Amino acid sequence: MEDFASFQSPLFLALAAACLLLAFHLFNRPSAGKKKPNYPPIAGTIFHQLLNLHRLADFQTELSHKYRTFRMLTPFCNYVYTVDPANVEYILKTNFSNYGKGRLSYDILSDFFGSGIFAVDGEKWRHQRKLASFEFSTKVLRDSSSKVFRRTATRLAEIISSAANSNKMIDIQELLMKSTLDSISKVGFGVELDTLSGSNEQGKAFAKAFDDSSAQILLRFLDIFWKVKRFLNIGSEATMKKNLKVIDNFVYKLIDTKIEQMSRRQDELIEKEDILSRFLVEREKNPDELSYKYLRDIILNFVIAGRDTSAGTLSWFFYMLCKHPDVQEKVAQEVAGAMDITDEVAMAEFSARLTEEALNKMQYLHATLTETLRLYPAVPVDVKYCFSDDTLPDGFSIKKGDLVNYQPYPMGRMKFLWGEDAEEFKPERWLKNDVFVPESPFKFTAFQAGPRICLGKEFAYRQMKIFAATLLYFFRFKLWDEMRTVRNRGMITLQIDGGLHLAAMERLSRS
Repeated sequence: MEDFASFQSPLFLALAAACLLLAFHLFNRPSAGKKKPNYPPIAGTIFHQLLNLHRLADFQTELSHKYRTFRMLTPFCNYVYTVDPANVEYILKTNFSNYGKGRLSYDILSDFFGSGIFAVDGEKWRHQRKLASFEFSTKVLRDSSSKVFRRTATRLAEIISSAANSNKMIDIQELLMKSTLDSISKVGFGVELDTLSGSNEQGKAFAKAFDDSSAQILLRFLDIFWKVKRFLNIGSEATMKKNLKVIDNFVYKLIDTKIEQMSRRQDELIEKEDILSRFLVEREKNPDELSYKYLRDIILNFVIAGRDTSAGTLSWFFYMLCKHPDVQEKVAQEVAGAMDITDEVAMAEFSARLTEEALNKMQYLHATLTETLRLYPAVPVDVKYCFSDDTLPDGFSIKKGDLVNYQPYPMGRMKFLWGEDAEEFKPERWLKNDVFVPESPFKFTAFQAGPRICLGKEFAYRQMKIFAATLLYFFRFKLWDEMRTVRNRGMITLQIDGGLHLAAMERLSRS
């Protein structure tokens, strides 16, 4: 970010925006006799977004209150943003083939995401999704992942118990990031990282490099000079290059560890062991199609899906529970009632009793997690590339090459979608007769929709419910500093800037 300090002044940005508007006006004059397209209203330029980078999601929300669909001008294309569910359904489902990642997004994403599922279209996307879809649909994964989640939740609760007994502050976001990284590494790749214990320095370095790279990827969408900086290896792009080395070393070591494990075993169960095993078996059959680098890309995309999204959502979940202690108590009471435990139990025993049946009874917990996702979606904005000129259902024209963004974060705050209380935290809005009732995925877009709908949705809910139930059964939480302003960090995923510092108090004496 330091390389922007010299030209982030309001004067520079105002001049740059004026020049961009003039150039756009001259370039887009309609030819004589040609009907003028009905483009979305101009709400600003890329430079306005850059100026508001520290509060980008809220800035986009303010604009969305004025325009349900609008565009921000860039030197190369329009950035179109929408909160209209009809447009979202059209982009993600009805005309799915016309909206993908595209070359422009791939250029920005590929250093970090590579050719993983979140950065590609076509055959590579279909291949990865097919294998992952099969894996996520198996009972084996459901049972094995639940076991890993329960074990990790127990370890997390023990760490929090130690902090509670000594009245020490905890950064719940940091602990959750470590917990979900450990979980996805074991479930997805069959490797024990144990970053939660704090002894894994490589894991700690990886996590920091990972988060900083995610922030830099977002910045690339707004920084028209990022390729120049990468070529010259200066500023934030020089830092990005160093971070990518840390990330690559970590992931390649993980692959090597798994290959070594598999070399010691020859039984047919290897193929069914985890996601990485399945891809490694595929690699043996088709070494030319699944290169070492491609494996790295696949793994890193699963880390993003399995670490950032769940940990980020749980962090905002605990923040909202601290701001709404009545909701926190109601969730805790529901957990205790669903477990039907009449005596004191150790943390490990409690986790072992967190069966699928018990979790299914926790309808209010499910609603509270969903309400958190409505207001704080794991991915606040999702971008698609328009492959050919088109018209959205609301009548606005889209040009080939435009980046069309639907916006889960602003959508959760729109009164025309959720009513006058749209910005209030109300888990009850998801319940009817105490039973959870879902909304259309084109209105509640936290998990995407259509052909690219999140494969790990149920996986994520299960993990979050196990973690939340375990922690709320044993602890009551409050903000360490009630006066501190909590903001989100400008990244691909929605995280709390600087972490979430809480105090934990044990609810009862536990054995």
